Amino acid sequence: MSGQSAQPGGKPEGDIGTAWTAPKRGQRSAGPGQPDPWVSGGVLFAGVLLLCNGVLAVLQGIAAVAGDDVYGRIGSYVYELDLTGWGWIHIVLGVLVAVTGAGLLKESVWARPAGVFLAALSLVAQFLFLPYAPIWSMIMMAIDVFIIWALVSRMEHAG
Repeated sequence: MSGQSAQPGGKPEGDIGTAWTAPKRGQRSAGPGQPDPWVSGGVLFAGVLLLCNGVLAVLQGIAAVAGDDVYGRIGSYVYELDLTGWGWIHIVLGVLVAVTGAGLLKESVWARPAGVFLAALSLVAQFLFLPYAPIWSMIMMAIDVFIIWALVSRMEHAG
């Protein structure tokens, strides 16, 4: 046997395509046409985040509609809209995002592209809402960016 050492059972090891490339016990490897487990986990997490993001946006919108005393008064703002208007935008967007998150958890085909679109729309809405709740808006924007990344990388691997 040239370049191979034989085990007692007569099986060669050490050459390309043998023990060196096989996954270790307990490791999962993605075969052709199968998504990487990290990507699948990211999509599941993105679905949970979309669902939570939607519910929180609805609560944020209700707080804005309920009374202008919840959010601080701001001076002149380029994208000025009264808080009731912002509240309704957040409520409608939040319901759509939550429904999309639930669809993503049920692995609905429509949910991935809808999730990317709605997360991008949420990102823009949170950016425009920055003067009213700066820290909260920045946290929500970071979550939206992760959701977009997770869903786009899943679509990329899906072919």
